Amino acid sequence: METVFWQLWWVWLAAALGLSILEILVPGFIFLGFAVGAALMALLVLLPLGLGLAALLAIFAILSLLAWVILRRVFRAPDDQSRIIREDINK
Repeated sequence: METVFWQLWWVWLAAALGLSILEILVPGFIFLGFAVGAALMALLVLLPLGLGLAALLAIFAILSLLAWVILRRVFRAPDDQSRIIREDINK
């Protein structure tokens, strides 16, 4: 059976590294969840599951979303409230 590049663990780990570097260059707390998802996918691909591309991408999306939600809850600011302005300052 032929192994394609998305079934190689080091490809997912390289993607995680690239996304981590992208998060440092373009801060915004967006790419970090994808990087964690790709790192977890590297561990998952090491298991002999034989999943196809669609299943791997779906699992990657779910893992990335879960990682983003967990990171957002752990590292959010304590005063993460929107400021409401009740008076117009232009009067």
